[in-house]
Amino acid sequence: MAPVHGTTPGRRVVAVAASAAVAAALGSASPAAADDEYQVLVVGETLGFRHSHIDETTRAIIDLGHEHGFTVDVWDPPNTSGGWWGPGSPGQPELSLGSTPFTSAEDLSRYETIVFVSPVDNTNSLDPAVPRLLDDDELAAFQGYIRSGGGFVGLHAATDTLHTVPWYTELVGGGARFVNHPQQQTATMRVESPAHPSMEGVPLVWERWDEWYNYSLNPRGDVHVLMTLDESTYSGGTMGDDHPIAWCHNFEGGRSWYQGAGHTEASYADPVFLDVVLGGIEWTAGVTSGGGNCVTWAEVDAIVDGVPADTTRDRVTLGRVGSRLDAAQAAADAGERGKALGQLRAAERLAGTLTADDADELVAKIRDLSDWQRGLADAGL
Repeated sequence: MAPVHGTTPGRRVVAVAASAAVAAALGSASPAAADDEYQVLVVGETLGFRHSHIDETTRAIIDLGHEHGFTVDVWDPPNTSGGWWGPGSPGQPELSLGSTPFTSAEDLSRYETIVFVSPVDNTNSLDPAVPRLLDDDELAAFQGYIRSGGGFVGLHAATDTLHTVPWYTELVGGGARFVNHPQQQTATMRVESPAHPSMEGVPLVWERWDEWYNYSLNPRGDVHVLMTLDESTYSGGTMGDDHPIAWCHNFEGGRSWYQGAGHTEASYADPVFLDVVLGGIEWTAGVTSGGGNCVTWAEVDAIVDGVPADTTRDRVTLGRVGSRLDAAQAAADAGERGKALGQLRAAERLAGTLTADDADELVAKIRDLSDWQRGLADAGL
């Protein structure tokens, strides 16, 4: 792929000291192999309130890349878009690319994943006249990138940007947008998907100090919930007994992962929290897999509905697969892991007898459901 035309060559950060160098080698759009160096784009550009953790997060991700085999480009230019929060954004000019990387899906394909580090843009008024983080052309490039299999990581206030773009809201959180938060305080996060690579080594019950977001809706069902927030352990939660705080999903051919904690600078010096962030980067980049791969029941149901049933036998079999999946979901919702796994095994066997070309994808996704439920069973959840 040729370099981006009409832009200043970017600087690729290779260490936390981060002296900039001209970007020279461009990668492919396919997921990175575990032993191959790959590229990540960190987006910290701010058109609204600027979170103080952005600089610390950027440096932490640069360090992670140095240790784990990826290089980092940064898009965080200074600007004068001031408001109630102050006189514009200082950005990180010593690290930032010289011009927007969101030029085309092809140009973005050099990155295995793109990390949004709280890039607030002041669109929470839902006023379409307010300037967005990405303009129409940049948004089209980003959409093309995701639909071509790109990865996305959202940290903390990644749910507080592009509020006027429903597509982005679906990408980052299944429709969930930031609404408000109480004062910073200690609360308990609970792991819900312990077998996912980004949850490896995370305490199942994790007490920590942070800024805890309330969202416009509960995204469960549209996303694969990784962690919930226990509202009984702090003051100011508004979502009730089921308060997802971290999640992931497969979206329009791409991979999306979000962690709602991480407001404090101290988060990015915490080895456990950094392992979580690294896990999100590596899963969305295709370096790691497993634990259900962020599958959802709705995702598998949609695949069942999309498998062509050109023969009577396949039509009958698909009906039986759907029934088994419904039974598995009901058992899973009731916490009956063994029963859910039994129904999933039966569904996988039935799907394996389909003659349609799309049957292999269905079988693979049912296996993901089994891996997810098995991980829960192994953790005693």
